[in-house]
Amino acid sequence: MNSSVDQLLTSYHYDLPAELIAQTPVVPRDRSRLLVVEPDDGYQHRHFHDIGDFLAAGDLLVFNNTRVIPARVYGFKTTGAPVEILLLSEQQHNCWIALVKPGRKLKIGTQIVFPARNPQSKIPQITATITARDETTGGRLLQFDLPHEIPLISILADFGELPLPPYINASQSTPEQYQTVYAKVPGAVAAPTAGLHFTPELLDRLTAQGIKQAHVTLHVGVGTFRPVEAEDITTHQMHHEWLEISPETVAQIEATKAAGGKVYAVGTTAVRVLETAAQTGKLQPYSGDTNIFIYPGYKWRVVDGAITNFHLPGSSLMMLVSAAIGRQRLLDLYQIAIEDSYRFYSFGDAMLIPVQSVSSSTSSPPPK
Repeated sequence: MNSSVDQLLTSYHYDLPAELIAQTPVVPRDRSRLLVVEPDDGYQHRHFHDIGDFLAAGDLLVFNNTRVIPARVYGFKTTGAPVEILLLSEQQHNCWIALVKPGRKLKIGTQIVFPARNPQSKIPQITATITARDETTGGRLLQFDLPHEIPLISILADFGELPLPPYINASQSTPEQYQTVYAKVPGAVAAPTAGLHFTPELLDRLTAQGIKQAHVTLHVGVGTFRPVEAEDITTHQMHHEWLEISPETVAQIEATKAAGGKVYAVGTTAVRVLETAAQTGKLQPYSGDTNIFIYPGYKWRVVDGAITNFHLPGSSLMMLVSAAIGRQRLLDLYQIAIEDSYRFYSFGDAMLIPVQSVSSSTSSPPPK
């Protein structure tokens, strides 16, 4: 493997016909297609509901149970000028980092009024004041004027909407289609999309087959979907996302490994949780931020396999998958998927991949 090529941003480009960008999920969800990548050079065209054929009793599926919040909120300045914000993360109680439009005209001290979208809301409007600029995201820090006992996140459903990716036509889908069926912990601004293929019936069937399930949390941030901009990808600085892996989940993983089972991460976010929690060399419970960047040459510590969708060109997600199966092989498989009319991106089809260290020439720094 030529590691210098693997470190170039231009090496992660491919051409995708616009008609293959999925605008709606398949119904039922598990009728989406599944490209099964075999450890050698082989692959199979299947459907997602067949995934149990490639898992064994005693294997463990690790899901990210984050729930997408209605993070896109519309309001106006006291002058009447319209404002749009995308909430990213809470820094202190009711104080959030947000991307704002129009950014240049929203200076520190500006007050914004947000009327309730739900006419039945007990709170007809809320206000926020811009208190600072966030240099990391280019966004603003907004302090919301609410009674202390009312967390903003608890009333967001009355004011905001789910922030669907820009390549999806919101009129063609419903908000619940952008949540996994096991979504539980609110805090993400984007869905862990590999999990969108699971139905309750499929989960029950896998359990009956002896395949175990565990949950972690990583609140997916908007940075996940931003393309890498540095031509030398090793200089790219990953965004921070909050995660949690419990002692119980760590124990499940250790028991699975000890019994000879495999650990499959459902999505790149679950991958990042598990690998972050093992950066000291031993998997351990962890709660806090991660900015781990996985690209070819990464030394895998926990994950044996992963379920993942087809990702945007030049994205850190493509680089993570390349670290598991090799960059050129990934590009070859993407071309096969394009020629066979697979559906791409958030509402698209899935891949089941083995995870193996494809090169030892580069490695990711530990999370900061």
